[in-house]
Amino acid sequence: MLQLMDNDPHAFCLHHSDGDLKKLLSFKHRTFNATDLLYFIAFFKMHYTKHPSLETAFTQWMYKKDETVENGLNGFYHYFFSLPHIPERTRKHIASPEKNSSCKRLNMFLRWMVRQDTNGVDLGIWKNISPAQLICPVDVHVARIAKELKILHRKPR
Repeated sequence: MLQLMDNDPHAFCLHHSDGDLKKLLSFKHRTFNATDLLYFIAFFKMHYTKHPSLETAFTQWMYKKDETVENGLNGFYHYFFSLPHIPERTRKHIASPEKNSSCKRLNMFLRWMVRQDTNGVDLGIWKNISPAQLICPVDVHVARIAKELKILHRKPR
């Protein structure tokens, strides 16, 4: 897919032409298709026209007193789907705690962007979310094993 975006997805999202988008119409990866991709590009164009970083897509919904990033995750979901003419099928690709999702992928992304380590895994380039606010989601399967190992003593939410 990067080749279809001239190996510069940020610039592509901001400066694509209708002809550039036509090249993407046959795109498909597992459950993600061209309809989804075109909506994502439209969102990123809207966002990056107003903001230099995706960080604000999360932090504009958070408060300093928030113990976790939950408000940021919920706000991001609503913000992401704030454009007109949202393909209903595309909603399945963005998780939200409001929909009882653990948001594993989004929480991992936030970890990479917020935390900083010396191994180059966690980039630490976002400064407006505290590492203490990050969530380590526990899905049903991990919770079951953790209970069996007596590591977890409460029910997962």
